[in-house]
Amino acid sequence: MPAALLIWVVLLCVPAPPAGARGDERIVVPYDDYLVSDTRFHRRETWRWQRLMGKRRTPAAQGELRPSHSYRRWVNRLWENRAARERHRAKHPPRHRQWLCIHRYEGGWRLIDGPYYGGLQMNMEFQRTYGAELLARKGTADRWTPLEQIWVAERAYRSGLGFQPWPNTARMCGLL
Repeated sequence: MPAALLIWVVLLCVPAPPAGARGDERIVVPYDDYLVSDTRFHRRETWRWQRLMGKRRTPAAQGELRPSHSYRRWVNRLWENRAARERHRAKHPPRHRQWLCIHRYEGGWRLIDGPYYGGLQMNMEFQRTYGAELLARKGTADRWTPLEQIWVAERAYRSGLGFQPWPNTARMCGLL
């Protein structure tokens, strides 16, 4: 039985709302479950990108649990758009070209070179200070994605360090 036909059969079996019910008090049909799980997925994705960028989490109400199907669709689209926007922002960090230039002179993204790790050669103190969550969750910087390494370096930059942790390579890139 095709999925669309199955949905129509389920809809026909759902009783009509009681007489006198307001328009937004519809009975929730089983196929709405995908909207709730999809909305939660997009919300988690939004928060994951925000955490990576060091931004505050977008607050969320439990609106996807309201009984109106149209409202659930609206909330789902809202979180889907937020996730897409945060993903785009995270994949285009400020000073991206400068970080890639520093990386070119430092080494591979998976490099373990003495006390330095990753493509931007971060030592343990640097990782603990600016990437503590990633360090706890994934281990040293050589296990982080290039984007995660760049965002940790960006946090250090924004804290006032600038490109000072990479004096020689930043000088070769014309950043100091």
